[in-house]
Amino acid sequence: MSLAHTFHPTALREYDIRGIVGKTLTAADARAIGRAFGTMVVRGGGKQVAIGYDGRLSSPELEAACVEGLVSTGLKVLRVGLGPTPMLYFATRHLKLDGGVMITGSHNPPDYNGFKMMLGKAPFFGEQIQQIGVMAAAADFASGQGSAEEIDLKDDYVDRLLQDYDGDTPLKCAWDAGNGAAAQIMRRLTDRLPGEHIRLFDTIDGTFPNHHPDPTVPENLEDITKTVLEEKCALGIAFDGDGDRIGAIDEKGRIVWGDQLVAIYAMDVLREHPGATIIADVKASQTLFDEIARLGGKPLMWKTGHSLLKAKMAETGSPLAGEMSGHIFFADKYYGFDDALYCGVRLLSLVSRMGPLSALRDRLPPVLNTPEVRFQVDEERKFASIREIQERVRSEGRAKGYEVNDIDGVRVKTPDGWWLLRASNTQDVLVARAEAYTEDGLERLKSQIRDQLSQSGIAAPAGF
Repeated sequence: MSLAHTFHPTALREYDIRGIVGKTLTAADARAIGRAFGTMVVRGGGKQVAIGYDGRLSSPELEAACVEGLVSTGLKVLRVGLGPTPMLYFATRHLKLDGGVMITGSHNPPDYNGFKMMLGKAPFFGEQIQQIGVMAAAADFASGQGSAEEIDLKDDYVDRLLQDYDGDTPLKCAWDAGNGAAAQIMRRLTDRLPGEHIRLFDTIDGTFPNHHPDPTVPENLEDITKTVLEEKCALGIAFDGDGDRIGAIDEKGRIVWGDQLVAIYAMDVLREHPGATIIADVKASQTLFDEIARLGGKPLMWKTGHSLLKAKMAETGSPLAGEMSGHIFFADKYYGFDDALYCGVRLLSLVSRMGPLSALRDRLPPVLNTPEVRFQVDEERKFASIREIQERVRSEGRAKGYEVNDIDGVRVKTPDGWWLLRASNTQDVLVARAEAYTEDGLERLKSQIRDQLSQSGIAAPAGF
């Protein structure tokens, strides 16, 4: 029987593997992923990997098929079971394993699922993910007699999360797991933290009956905001579907966005690591980069994408990095991966020692900004249009004295503020964002975006 396997063309993405279960992602895909990834581990001299899965209804079947594939390459597979993605990352680091596989659809709709991987201590992305497709098509798989066993690391993981809690005043805090994979760990964690903790939607349910588990969307934070205000909590903390992205609410019921959280964390981290490099993605507010510099750190703007930021952290020795999307990475006292539960513990500690959260948030100067606007552009035009805009802006912008950053798309800084256009690595969309100091300035920036899109024959998105 031939083991050759072909994936749906949309499944192998830049940072992970993802698809609609039964249509673009199947158990046969999971088995082939296990074989190909396992082969890469074995050929690199590896012997043991961990595997975990989230609360989606399709996850147990995909996990079982992937285990079958991994074992067939001769690996010992440690099955850590149902839990958040960072628990799988923790297992890989804590047990000094050679790799890890997480079955998760993250914050996608309930009929989606996918795979996130790490090879050794490093993220697994880009060309490595494409290599899985090449190996599967050629049936280029190692063969061996492996084994699988179930292990329970939940207590070890919660112990590690609690290790860096250093608050001095017990607080009242609301927590929202959104029925996602972090729910059970969140219960165990809050049972052991000092203070009073109100938990929302803390049972794992892959149908997500209460709200979608994506804390970057304001309507998904309405329940926790209401709870914070009604119960007079010091803060609210929310998680995405697999527990690697954080959302936060201050005691006044205002959202504290990902880049604002990084600025708050930077204040703490730079006291321990004076002059350190702090990294944020190109979508982050200019106020964050200015605040890092003001605190004596070295701000570094980098490409969007959790795998890309993790790799850049390792390269630069940065103790802290973060994305607008709520992926935040602590290498200060921790492992350098995105763990929203750990970020929650650090935020609770900070507010306990230095609060209130509203005052920490309001240290940043007020700015006016658009949300991250995503709009459909044909796949073949997506990157080409950005290259055209980069070319134009390099000559036009520099002639006007604008700062142009083309590390990921094009980000243009003007006296009014800044604007950004970039191509998504995971969807057929362009992403636009602008931030200014005044209403008039914001309109001028949006006009520049419209003009650049028009010159490349693309209609501006609604709101621009």
